Amino acid sequence: MPQNLLKDLKNRAAKTLEHLRGTYAGVRTGRAHPALVEDIKVDYFGTVMPLKQLGTVNIPEPRQIVITVWDKTALKAVEKAIQASPLGINPQPDGEVIRLNIPELTRERRGELTKLVNKYAEESRVAVRNIRRETVDSFKKLEKDSKIGEDELKKYQKEVQDITDETIKKIDVILAEKEKEIMDE
Repeated sequence: MPQNLLKDLKNRAAKTLEHLRGTYAGVRTGRAHPALVEDIKVDYFGTVMPLKQLGTVNIPEPRQIVITVWDKTALKAVEKAIQASPLGINPQPDGEVIRLNIPELTRERRGELTKLVNKYAEESRVAVRNIRRETVDSFKKLEKDSKIGEDELKKYQKEVQDITDETIKKIDVILAEKEKEIMDE
């Protein structure tokens, strides 16, 4: 049972890192990336769908995204969804495709993005700490129910803290990479 708790902690910590990476993929850094638009919600004949289910997203140039919608009747809906998104880019319909030109980031916008990615990192750290707290509480309950001893409890608490520290270090590395990406563009 204690090993299952540690395994669960590692899985949940890994999911937190995965979620952070996914969130960062959607943060515009001045370079075109499919993740910027793939999850934009489009109202397609009364059904809200992510853009990636309505067409393909290509990157022909470092600062350009081209969206090819499979159903040409959805072109206007995709265009509207992009305009309504927090992306801040005006779509340019070009016959059967929509082009998005990613503008150069201003110093002010870089500062805003840095604050945003820091906020996301802190949310991830809090999530990891909450997972740690829940896991430690589970171990304390096992000790209270006499399923593990006091020495084992201390050993497991140290393991939980080590996993937590390692995960938070990984969050910091991911954050530093994203900040560098934002500032270097």
